[in-house]
Amino acid sequence: MGCRRVDTMAVHPPRRDQRTRSFEDHSYSRGILTLTAIRRWKLAFRLVIVALVIYGVWRTLGDAADQFAQYDFRWSALGHRWLLAAGLAYLAGMLPCWWFWHRVLQAMGGRPLRRQTLCAFYVGHLGKYVPGKAMVVVIRTALIRGPRVDTAVAAVSVFVETLTMMAIGALVAAGLLLTISDESWLFWLAVALFGLAGFPTLPPVFRRAVRAVGVQRSNPQLEKAISALRLPVLATGWVVIAGGWFLMGASLWAVLKAMPIASVTASAAGMSGFQTTALLTATVALAMVAGFLSLLPGGIGVRELVVVTLLAPVYGEVDAILSAVLLRVIWLIAELVASGCLYLVARPRREPDTVT
Repeated sequence: MGCRRVDTMAVHPPRRDQRTRSFEDHSYSRGILTLTAIRRWKLAFRLVIVALVIYGVWRTLGDAADQFAQYDFRWSALGHRWLLAAGLAYLAGMLPCWWFWHRVLQAMGGRPLRRQTLCAFYVGHLGKYVPGKAMVVVIRTALIRGPRVDTAVAAVSVFVETLTMMAIGALVAAGLLLTISDESWLFWLAVALFGLAGFPTLPPVFRRAVRAVGVQRSNPQLEKAISALRLPVLATGWVVIAGGWFLMGASLWAVLKAMPIASVTASAAGMSGFQTTALLTATVALAMVAGFLSLLPGGIGVRELVVVTLLAPVYGEVDAILSAVLLRVIWLIAELVASGCLYLVARPRREPDTVT
């Protein structure tokens, strides 16, 4: 009677070496520590961004308060319904820019959700109150990047949208200034700003600029994404963004309507409805573009200079100055409210980090 051979390896599987287990445990512990350090650095980075934005917003409001004090400004004398309308008109005027940014992300291969891009768009605008303008790109990219949108694509798309917005704003201002202003230098300033902001957004130029910087070396897929930016995509943005600038001109009109003295002065000037619309839209567009290209936080000082230059002959110097400062404050408050609401409701949800 033969004996059945038993596979001892199957019955008693080999035990892992003690050193192997120790090494794996050590690697896992090190991975946990690394992940914890990364989370801490991310938190610290976000806190720095928040602190910079708070500082920029606080300084902007402080400067506005100082200017109001110089002219014995009183909020109680204003029409608050008109101020609310001004804030809503501004937020509505920015919607075409958001729509265009969403389209650019899609054209470059991203799959963003509308609620996430809308949140990132308005929250990112708070970064313009930090010196250097770079914080707008940082905030938007941080909020939108993820499995659906590549980080490099997100950053590049912000440049495309922002420069396109500024280029069209300068072009709108130049066209309107031809019909309402005898100051030829303002027209040529708008033309120059259009060239500075618009030329880099042309697809061949933009592709060469990205290649020159060498960003695609770290992300080979970026070359393909940028090649997808065609003229039809940009052209639709030019049209809708132009309409947005007129809504922002309406925001300035509502601010002036909130100032009773300014309204009477404008009526006395005998301006037609078209002339008023053209003047206010050109003023807002040229002021914002010049302020952006100045690289000053929120374009502070530059915006006011353009607004006063164009509005003082019609509304008087004092009312022109006050309207410029008031417009800045109303827009800032509108951005804070919209950003806060959107961040709470539609902020991107991140997948939890894992250790493998």
